[in-house]
Amino acid sequence: MSNVLIYTENFDGKFKKATFEIASYGAEIAKQAGGEAIALSIGNVADDELKLLGNYGVTKVLSVNDDKFVNLENQAYASVIAEAVEKENAGVVIFSTSITAKAVAPRVSVKLKAGMVFAATGLPKNFDPFTVPKKVFHGKAFADVVIKSPIKILSLAQNSFGVVESIKDISIEAFASQVDEAAFKTKVINVEKATGKVLLNDAEIIVSGGRGLKGPENWAPLEELANILGAAMACSRPVSDEGWRPHAEHVGQTGKIVAPNLYFALGISGAIQHLAGVSSSKVIVAVNTDHEAPVFEAADYGIVGDVQKILPQLNEAFSKFKAEN
Repeated sequence: MSNVLIYTENFDGKFKKATFEIASYGAEIAKQAGGEAIALSIGNVADDELKLLGNYGVTKVLSVNDDKFVNLENQAYASVIAEAVEKENAGVVIFSTSITAKAVAPRVSVKLKAGMVFAATGLPKNFDPFTVPKKVFHGKAFADVVIKSPIKILSLAQNSFGVVESIKDISIEAFASQVDEAAFKTKVINVEKATGKVLLNDAEIIVSGGRGLKGPENWAPLEELANILGAAMACSRPVSDEGWRPHAEHVGQTGKIVAPNLYFALGISGAIQHLAGVSSSKVIVAVNTDHEAPVFEAADYGIVGDVQKILPQLNEAFSKFKAEN
């Protein structure tokens, strides 16, 4: 069986949980298929960081440590990944389900004439034919998708497999890309990054508010809850459209797709577009005055009541719990 190539995104030279999750996922596919789990790292990542991938089943890393690739250039990245697939005779290519993957994976698919399943939720159910599960209809149903092309491309939905340690001896090999200089067309003039906050894509816990909070002046108790729990802040689309909260906090089908371990939907009715973006959360806690609100169909725990009255009680309870533990 051919090998598995795992594209490992880095963030300022460091890997995050999602990267170790796809390493674990790719390593398990390689194990079942009788191949080797090989990681591809593009950008300036130190060897000590690359070696961490060996804790999750990766046996070799191809490192493109070149200043040209510090900034994401979709066409160039896609070319490098396609070159690595051909070099390592990889039959399966693994991505995270991320904004970068949305931009790069389809281009790799075209270059390699490879079938692609985006946001797979588990290991292949069969290798002949190659069949993988994923959610469809905004998470309301599951589908088994068959890929018939010789090369298969998968992105893994966040938190759908988990981080699994499987320590292997790992080698690091410099990979010299043949990408033409003409592929680098973007010039980054300035970068501004949010600091002092838990980022949505990295958050284990997300506290999200909706129109039930009535206005931006009522957000302080929700911010307090986020601080108590070390959570990221989020909101529904109507809230960001009204300017109550920044658009960067908008989660849902038309915003950021998130999959935390714990998601609080506070004063959110649960439009289908919102639920589609948060349905992969492991546990959803909802608070709403309407007991027939759609959010309660998706919630694991629900409280029917006024969120402005319940939030202070939640804050008090969580503060007391943290003080005692």
